[in-house]
Amino acid sequence: MKSHRLLSMMLLLQTRHQMTALELAEELGVSVRTVLRDVVALADADVPVFAERGRYGGVVLLPGAQLDVSKLSPTEVDALKLLGLDTGQARQLGIDSLTRSAQMKLASRRPQGRQLELPLSELIVVDNTPWFSPMPSAAGVAELARNLQSGRRLRIHYRRRAERGASWHAVDPYGLLAKSGRWYLVADIDRVPKLYSLQRLEGWHVLPEVRRLRPNATLASVSRDLSTAVENRGDITIIATLSKDRLDLARRILGVRLASSKPADAEQVEITVIYDQVESVRQLLQFGDHLRVTSPPEARAVMRDVATAMAALY
Repeated sequence: MKSHRLLSMMLLLQTRHQMTALELAEELGVSVRTVLRDVVALADADVPVFAERGRYGGVVLLPGAQLDVSKLSPTEVDALKLLGLDTGQARQLGIDSLTRSAQMKLASRRPQGRQLELPLSELIVVDNTPWFSPMPSAAGVAELARNLQSGRRLRIHYRRRAERGASWHAVDPYGLLAKSGRWYLVADIDRVPKLYSLQRLEGWHVLPEVRRLRPNATLASVSRDLSTAVENRGDITIIATLSKDRLDLARRILGVRLASSKPADAEQVEITVIYDQVESVRQLLQFGDHLRVTSPPEARAVMRDVATAMAALY
């Protein structure tokens, strides 16, 4: 709906202050012509927004202009209550008191009188904590967030997954990503985007140089591309039989890597799992004797060798 699109445009401009019409069109999923019409509509409604022409121009929201929540519809207020961080993540950032204050202000906008429908914000709770584990500690997340606000480069002391010790790297940070209950630093290293888990970030220094980001790259776009790359399943196909009562567990653990499943007999299902390398089949060892890899032969060899080595330990 147009009202929702205008609200989204105002929020984008309030966050970034200036964007090109093309950038807005890509974010909002509309044409550049529609963006320009919306700018005119906002200006006619006395919103201090205008379009600047020229190489360094764009759509600009005047400094100091803020979105007035009193102008939001009840449905928009309800939607805003559902967006953003949960209380645990807000606490890690040190903004839980501000979050509660914002929630109170939004709650004051609840319409008076009898409502025909219950608001979604009273029916949905957002909790990003992973199952069967506490909220992972991400020491220094609030301090790191404050340092990122300087817009400068970082020198990070980071331990890669396959390394025993941490090493120093100079990076150009986009910001922080909260995903699946974990925090990640999103940054370019030598113009290549990377995700850095805060659980393996052992320290950092703010450098004097201003960060150098790639043209048209934003925190949202880079995070989206990196998340897609992580979830890329690969092209190694593993066939296995699995106890039927473990199929739900397999779906939760394997996620998108579980490509298909079909009944094998009354007690088992045949599953297809996709990996980017044969060695990744080790992940299936956690199913114990409830799972048996049937192909390819090299995957069976990995399972046999690892199982033999484990048996020797016990």
